[in-house]
Amino acid sequence: MTTIVQLNVPFRQHSKAARQAALLKVFAQGRRTQEDVFWLKENAEMLNILESTGADLAPGALDVYGAFHDDIEQRMEFFPQYYRFLLSICLDLEDLGAPGNKGAALTEWVAQQGLPEAELSDLQRAEARRLCARRGIDPLPADDGLDARLRRFAARSQTFAMPNKKAAYELTHIVFYLSEYGRKDPRICAATTSSLMFAGTLAFLDFNADLLAEICLALRFAGQAVPRVWELWLTQQIRTFTLKDCDGLQDDYHEYLMLNWFMSRAGQGGFGDNVPRGRLTFARTRPASAPLRELSQCIYSMGAGRSADWEVMRTEVCGQLSGEAQAALVAAEASTDQFGAFFEGFARVGLRPIAEARS
Repeated sequence: MTTIVQLNVPFRQHSKAARQAALLKVFAQGRRTQEDVFWLKENAEMLNILESTGADLAPGALDVYGAFHDDIEQRMEFFPQYYRFLLSICLDLEDLGAPGNKGAALTEWVAQQGLPEAELSDLQRAEARRLCARRGIDPLPADDGLDARLRRFAARSQTFAMPNKKAAYELTHIVFYLSEYGRKDPRICAATTSSLMFAGTLAFLDFNADLLAEICLALRFAGQAVPRVWELWLTQQIRTFTLKDCDGLQDDYHEYLMLNWFMSRAGQGGFGDNVPRGRLTFARTRPASAPLRELSQCIYSMGAGRSADWEVMRTEVCGQLSGEAQAALVAAEASTDQFGAFFEGFARVGLRPIAEARS
Protein backbone atom coordinates (compact mmCIF):
# COMPACT_ATOMS: atom_id res chain seq x y z
CA MET A 1 0.00 0.00 0.00
CA THR A 2 3.04 2.28 -0.11
CA THR A 3 6.33 2.87 -1.85
CA ILE A 4 9.40 3.04 0.36
CA VAL A 5 12.01 5.69 -0.48
CA GLN A 6 15.36 5.63 1.29
CA LEU A 7 16.66 9.00 2.45
CA ASN A 8 20.21 9.62 1.29
CA VAL A 9 22.11 12.63 2.66
CA PRO A 10 25.83 13.35 2.67
CA PHE A 11 26.21 14.25 6.36
CA ARG A 12 24.92 13.29 9.80
CA GLN A 13 23.28 15.07 12.74
CA HIS A 14 23.94 12.75 15.65
CA SER A 15 21.15 13.74 18.03
CA LYS A 16 17.45 14.49 17.89
CA ALA A 17 18.16 17.94 19.34
CA ALA A 18 20.59 18.65 16.50
CA ARG A 19 18.07 17.55 13.88
CA GLN A 20 15.34 19.70 15.46
CA ALA A 21 17.69 22.69 15.52
CA ALA A 22 18.43 22.14 11.84
CA LEU A 23 14.69 22.03 11.07
CA LEU A 24 14.12 25.25 13.01
CA LYS A 25 16.81 26.93 10.94
CA VAL A 26 15.18 25.66 7.74
CA PHE A 27 11.76 27.03 8.66
CA ALA A 28 13.09 30.28 10.12
CA GLN A 29 15.59 31.13 7.38
CA GLY A 30 15.57 28.59 4.57
CA ARG A 31 12.13 28.59 2.98
CA ARG A 32 10.26 31.90 3.13
CA THR A 33 10.69 35.49 4.30
CA GLN A 34 9.20 36.65 7.58
CA GLU A 35 6.81 38.95 5.73
CA ASP A 36 5.10 35.91 4.18
CA VAL A 37 2.03 34.72 6.11
CA PHE A 38 3.03 31.17 5.25
CA TRP A 39 6.28 31.79 7.14
CA LEU A 40 4.14 32.52 10.18
CA LYS A 41 2.06 29.40 9.65
CA GLU A 42 5.00 27.04 9.15
CA ASN A 43 7.00 28.35 12.09
CA ALA A 44 3.99 28.45 14.40
CA GLU A 45 3.32 24.79 13.59
CA MET A 46 6.93 23.70 14.06
CA LEU A 47 7.33 25.53 17.36
CA ASN A 48 3.96 24.31 18.63
CA ILE A 49 4.99 20.70 18.08
CA LEU A 50 8.27 21.20 19.92
CA GLU A 51 6.63 23.02 22.82
CA SER A 52 3.77 20.55 23.21
CA THR A 53 6.15 17.57 23.20
CA GLY A 54 8.45 19.17 25.76
CA ALA A 55 11.40 19.13 23.38
CA ASP A 56 14.85 19.44 24.91
CA LEU A 57 16.46 21.78 22.41
CA ALA A 58 20.14 22.22 21.75
CA PRO A 59 21.74 25.39 23.16
CA GLY A 60 21.27 28.27 20.74
CA ALA A 61 18.60 26.47 18.68
CA LEU A 62 16.18 29.39 19.09
CA ASP A 63 18.70 32.09 18.20
CA VAL A 64 17.39 32.12 14.62
CA TYR A 65 14.24 33.80 15.99
CA GLY A 66 16.08 36.48 17.98
CA ALA A 67 15.41 39.42 15.66
CA PHE A 68 11.81 38.32 15.11
CA HIS A 69 11.16 38.18 18.85
CA ASP A 70 12.84 41.53 19.38
CA ASP A 71 10.31 43.44 17.26
CA ILE A 72 7.26 41.22 17.67
CA GLU A 73 5.27 44.08 19.26
CA GLN A 74 5.61 46.15 16.08
CA ARG A 75 4.58 43.17 13.97
CA MET A 76 1.53 42.54 16.13
CA GLU A 77 0.45 46.19 15.96
CA PHE A 78 0.78 46.31 12.16
CA PHE A 79 -0.56 42.81 11.45
CA PRO A 80 -3.28 42.25 14.07
CA GLN A 81 -5.10 40.01 11.58
CA TYR A 82 -2.34 37.45 12.18
CA TYR A 83 -2.39 37.74 15.97
CA ARG A 84 -2.95 34.01 16.57
CA PHE A 85 0.17 33.07 14.60
CA LEU A 86 2.25 35.81 16.19
CA LEU A 87 1.07 35.09 19.72
CA SER A 88 1.58 31.35 19.31
CA ILE A 89 5.15 31.85 18.09
CA CYS A 90 5.98 34.25 20.91
CA LEU A 91 4.54 32.03 23.64
CA ASP A 92 6.22 28.90 22.31
CA LEU A 93 9.60 30.61 21.97
CA GLU A 94 9.47 31.79 25.55
CA ASP A 95 8.16 28.51 26.92
CA LEU A 96 10.90 26.65 25.04
CA GLY A 97 13.51 28.78 26.77
CA ALA A 98 14.02 31.94 24.71
CA PRO A 99 14.74 34.97 26.92
CA GLY A 100 11.98 37.47 27.64
CA ASN A 101 8.38 37.60 28.77
CA LYS A 102 6.67 39.52 26.00
CA GLY A 103 3.88 36.96 25.77
CA ALA A 104 2.14 38.32 28.87
CA ALA A 105 1.88 41.84 27.43
CA LEU A 106 0.82 40.53 24.02
CA THR A 107 -2.02 38.42 25.43
CA GLU A 108 -3.28 41.36 27.46
CA TRP A 109 -3.16 43.59 24.37
CA VAL A 110 -4.99 41.00 22.26
CA ALA A 111 -7.79 40.85 24.83
CA GLN A 112 -7.98 44.64 25.20
CA GLN A 113 -8.22 45.07 21.43
CA GLY A 114 -11.03 42.51 21.27
CA LEU A 115 -9.33 40.58 18.49
CA PRO A 116 -10.91 37.21 19.41
CA GLU A 117 -14.33 38.85 19.16
CA ALA A 118 -13.67 39.44 15.46
CA GLU A 119 -13.26 35.72 14.78
CA LEU A 120 -15.89 34.11 12.58
CA SER A 121 -15.71 30.55 13.91
CA ASP A 122 -15.90 28.90 17.31
CA LEU A 123 -12.74 26.96 16.54
CA GLN A 124 -10.75 30.17 16.02
CA ARG A 125 -12.23 31.62 19.19
CA ALA A 126 -11.20 28.45 21.05
CA GLU A 127 -7.64 28.76 19.78
CA ALA A 128 -7.51 32.42 20.82
CA ARG A 129 -8.87 31.60 24.28
CA ARG A 130 -6.34 28.80 24.75
CA LEU A 131 -3.43 31.00 23.68
CA CYS A 132 -4.37 33.83 26.02
CA ALA A 133 -5.04 31.40 28.87
CA ARG A 134 -1.37 30.43 28.75
CA ARG A 135 -0.66 33.79 30.36
CA GLY A 136 -3.73 33.87 32.58
CA ILE A 137 -6.00 35.97 30.36
CA ASP A 138 -9.55 35.13 29.23
CA PRO A 139 -10.24 37.22 26.10
CA LEU A 140 -13.88 36.06 25.88
CA PRO A 141 -15.23 36.23 29.44
CA ALA A 142 -18.83 36.62 28.31
CA ASP A 143 -18.81 33.55 26.04
CA ASP A 144 -19.50 30.80 28.56
CA GLY A 145 -21.03 28.48 25.94
CA LEU A 146 -18.03 28.10 23.66
CA ASP A 147 -16.87 24.71 24.93
CA ALA A 148 -20.42 23.37 24.87
CA ARG A 149 -20.83 24.33 21.22
CA LEU A 150 -17.53 22.69 20.31
CA ARG A 151 -18.50 19.52 22.16
CA ARG A 152 -21.87 19.43 20.44
CA PHE A 153 -20.23 19.64 17.03
CA ALA A 154 -17.69 16.95 17.92
CA ALA A 155 -20.34 14.58 19.27
CA ARG A 156 -22.41 14.53 16.05
CA SER A 157 -20.82 11.32 14.82
CA GLN A 158 -22.79 11.08 11.59
CA THR A 159 -20.93 14.17 10.34
CA PHE A 160 -17.69 12.20 10.34
CA ALA A 161 -18.96 9.02 8.66
CA MET A 162 -18.96 10.88 5.33
CA PRO A 163 -15.91 12.41 3.60
CA ASN A 164 -15.50 15.97 4.88
CA LYS A 165 -11.86 16.85 5.49
CA LYS A 166 -12.58 20.32 6.82
CA ALA A 167 -14.90 18.95 9.50
CA ALA A 168 -12.42 16.20 10.38
CA TYR A 169 -9.56 18.66 10.86
CA GLU A 170 -11.79 20.85 13.01
CA LEU A 171 -12.66 17.81 15.11
CA THR A 172 -9.00 17.07 15.82
CA HIS A 173 -8.31 20.67 16.76
CA ILE A 174 -11.27 20.75 19.14
CA VAL A 175 -9.66 17.87 21.02
CA PHE A 176 -6.26 19.56 20.81
CA TYR A 177 -7.59 22.72 22.45
CA LEU A 178 -9.82 21.02 25.03
CA SER A 179 -6.92 18.81 26.10
CA GLU A 180 -4.31 21.58 25.90
CA TYR A 181 -2.38 19.27 23.57
CA GLY A 182 -2.49 16.33 25.93
CA ARG A 183 -1.84 18.20 29.15
CA LYS A 184 -5.28 17.51 30.63
CA ASP A 185 -8.24 15.19 30.15
CA PRO A 186 -10.59 16.77 27.56
CA ARG A 187 -13.46 14.62 28.94
CA ILE A 188 -14.83 13.69 25.54
CA CYS A 189 -17.98 11.59 25.40
CA ALA A 190 -18.43 8.22 23.71
CA ALA A 191 -20.05 9.89 20.71
CA THR A 192 -16.97 12.08 20.17
CA THR A 193 -14.75 9.01 20.37
CA SER A 194 -16.93 7.49 17.63
CA SER A 195 -16.50 10.69 15.62
CA LEU A 196 -12.73 10.30 15.82
CA MET A 197 -12.91 6.63 14.86
CA PHE A 198 -15.18 7.36 11.88
CA ALA A 199 -12.96 10.21 10.67
CA GLY A 200 -9.90 8.02 11.14
CA THR A 201 -11.45 5.20 9.13
CA LEU A 202 -12.06 7.59 6.23
CA ALA A 203 -8.53 9.02 6.48
CA PHE A 204 -7.06 5.51 6.46
CA LEU A 205 -9.12 4.50 3.42
CA ASP A 206 -8.08 7.74 1.71
CA PHE A 207 -4.39 7.10 2.46
CA ASN A 208 -4.37 10.56 4.07
CA ALA A 209 -1.40 10.34 6.44
CA ASP A 210 -1.64 14.00 7.44
CA LEU A 211 -5.21 13.75 8.73
CA LEU A 212 -4.79 10.27 10.20
CA ALA A 213 -1.77 11.41 12.20
CA GLU A 214 -3.83 14.26 13.67
CA ILE A 215 -6.66 11.87 14.53
CA CYS A 216 -4.27 9.46 16.26
CA LEU A 217 -2.84 12.39 18.23
CA ALA A 218 -6.33 13.48 19.24
CA LEU A 219 -7.17 9.96 20.41
CA ARG A 220 -3.99 9.86 22.50
CA PHE A 221 -4.69 13.29 23.99
CA ALA A 222 -8.16 12.03 24.96
CA GLY A 223 -6.76 8.88 26.57
CA GLN A 224 -8.30 6.61 23.95
CA ALA A 225 -6.72 3.59 22.30
CA VAL A 226 -5.28 4.09 18.84
CA PRO A 227 -5.81 1.24 16.35
CA ARG A 228 -2.57 -0.65 15.85
CA VAL A 229 -3.24 -0.93 12.11
CA TRP A 230 -3.30 2.86 11.80
CA GLU A 231 -0.10 3.31 13.81
CA LEU A 232 1.78 0.73 11.78
CA TRP A 233 0.72 2.35 8.51
CA LEU A 234 1.69 5.83 9.71
CA THR A 235 5.09 4.56 10.82
CA GLN A 236 5.66 3.26 7.31
CA GLN A 237 4.73 6.60 5.75
CA ILE A 238 7.59 8.52 7.32
CA ARG A 239 9.93 6.54 5.08
CA THR A 240 8.21 7.82 1.94
CA PHE A 241 9.68 11.33 2.31
CA THR A 242 12.67 12.85 0.61
CA LEU A 243 14.19 16.05 2.01
CA LYS A 244 15.97 18.01 -0.68
CA ASP A 245 17.12 21.44 -1.78
CA CYS A 246 14.52 22.72 -4.25
CA ASP A 247 12.83 25.98 -5.20
CA GLY A 248 9.25 24.69 -5.14
CA LEU A 249 7.57 25.19 -1.77
CA GLN A 250 4.17 23.70 -2.56
CA ASP A 251 5.27 20.59 -0.75
CA ASP A 252 4.35 18.09 1.95
CA TYR A 253 5.94 19.84 4.93
CA HIS A 254 2.76 19.71 7.04
CA GLU A 255 2.36 15.99 6.53
CA TYR A 256 6.00 15.52 7.49
CA LEU A 257 5.53 17.51 10.70
CA MET A 258 2.32 15.70 11.67
CA LEU A 259 3.88 12.27 11.14
CA ASN A 260 6.90 13.16 13.24
CA TRP A 261 4.68 14.66 15.94
CA PHE A 262 2.65 11.45 15.99
CA MET A 263 5.83 9.35 16.26
CA SER A 264 7.11 11.50 19.12
CA ARG A 265 3.89 11.11 21.10
CA ALA A 266 3.69 7.39 20.30
CA GLY A 267 7.15 6.79 21.77
CA GLN A 268 8.66 5.99 18.38
CA GLY A 269 11.25 8.73 18.26
CA GLY A 270 10.27 11.16 15.54
CA PHE A 271 12.49 13.70 13.77
CA GLY A 272 14.95 11.00 12.83
CA ASP A 273 15.89 12.30 9.39
CA ASN A 274 19.09 14.22 8.80
CA VAL A 275 18.26 17.68 7.48
CA PRO A 276 20.05 18.87 4.32
CA ARG A 277 21.17 22.45 3.91
CA GLY A 278 19.56 24.78 1.43
CA ARG A 279 16.02 25.81 0.57
CA LEU A 280 14.55 22.58 1.84
CA THR A 281 11.36 20.98 0.55
CA PHE A 282 9.60 17.89 1.82
CA ALA A 283 8.52 15.55 -0.98
CA ARG A 284 6.45 12.43 -0.39
CA THR A 285 5.95 9.48 -2.72
CA ARG A 286 2.21 8.90 -2.58
CA PRO A 287 0.24 5.68 -3.07
CA ALA A 288 -1.11 5.34 -6.60
CA SER A 289 -4.46 3.85 -5.58
CA ALA A 290 -7.47 5.55 -4.03
CA PRO A 291 -9.48 3.04 -1.98
CA LEU A 292 -11.92 5.61 -0.58
CA ARG A 293 -12.79 6.88 -4.05
CA GLU A 294 -13.36 3.33 -5.28
CA LEU A 295 -15.55 2.55 -2.29
CA SER A 296 -17.59 5.73 -2.70
CA GLN A 297 -18.14 5.11 -6.41
CA CYS A 298 -19.15 1.51 -5.71
CA ILE A 299 -21.72 2.48 -3.08
CA TYR A 300 -23.11 5.35 -5.16
CA SER A 301 -23.51 3.16 -8.24
CA MET A 302 -25.77 0.78 -6.30
CA GLY A 303 -28.41 3.47 -5.94
CA ALA A 304 -31.50 2.31 -4.09
CA GLY A 305 -30.07 -1.20 -3.98
CA ARG A 306 -27.50 -0.37 -1.33
CA SER A 307 -27.94 -1.33 2.30
CA ALA A 308 -26.66 0.27 5.49
CA ASP A 309 -25.84 -3.19 6.87
CA TRP A 310 -22.15 -3.92 6.32
CA GLU A 311 -22.64 -7.64 6.90
CA VAL A 312 -25.09 -7.67 3.99
CA MET A 313 -22.92 -5.49 1.75
CA ARG A 314 -19.42 -6.84 2.43
CA THR A 315 -19.26 -9.55 -0.24
CA GLU A 316 -20.82 -7.48 -3.01
CA VAL A 317 -18.72 -4.41 -2.25
CA CYS A 318 -15.41 -6.26 -2.02
CA GLY A 319 -16.16 -8.01 -5.29
CA GLN A 320 -16.25 -4.68 -7.13
CA LEU A 321 -13.00 -3.23 -5.75
CA SER A 322 -9.42 -3.53 -6.94
CA GLY A 323 -7.08 -5.78 -5.01
CA GLU A 324 -5.40 -2.90 -3.20
CA ALA A 325 -8.71 -1.27 -2.31
CA GLN A 326 -9.95 -4.60 -0.97
CA ALA A 327 -6.84 -4.95 1.18
CA ALA A 328 -7.31 -1.44 2.56
CA LEU A 329 -10.96 -2.13 3.31
CA VAL A 330 -10.16 -5.37 5.13
CA ALA A 331 -7.50 -3.57 7.18
CA ALA A 332 -9.91 -0.73 7.97
CA GLU A 333 -12.57 -3.15 9.14
CA ALA A 334 -10.06 -5.02 11.32
CA SER A 335 -8.82 -1.81 12.95
CA THR A 336 -12.04 -0.96 14.81
CA ASP A 337 -15.11 -2.62 16.27
CA GLN A 338 -17.12 0.39 15.08
CA PHE A 339 -16.79 -0.32 11.36
CA GLY A 340 -20.41 -1.44 11.07
CA ALA A 341 -21.62 1.77 12.68
CA PHE A 342 -19.30 3.77 10.43
CA PHE A 343 -20.62 2.06 7.31
CA GLU A 344 -24.20 2.71 8.33
CA GLY A 345 -23.49 6.44 8.06
CA PHE A 346 -21.20 6.14 5.05
CA ALA A 347 -23.85 4.28 2.99
CA ARG A 348 -26.32 7.16 3.43
CA VAL A 349 -29.37 4.94 3.45
CA GLY A 350 -32.62 6.00 5.07
CA LEU A 351 -32.25 9.74 4.71
CA ARG A 352 -35.53 11.50 4.17
CA PRO A 353 -36.03 12.18 0.42
CA ILE A 354 -35.66 15.84 -0.54
CA ALA A 355 -39.06 15.81 -2.21
CA GLU A 356 -40.69 14.82 1.06
CA ALA A 357 -38.80 17.50 2.94
CA ARG A 358 -40.30 20.18 0.68
CA SER A 359 -43.86 18.95 1.00
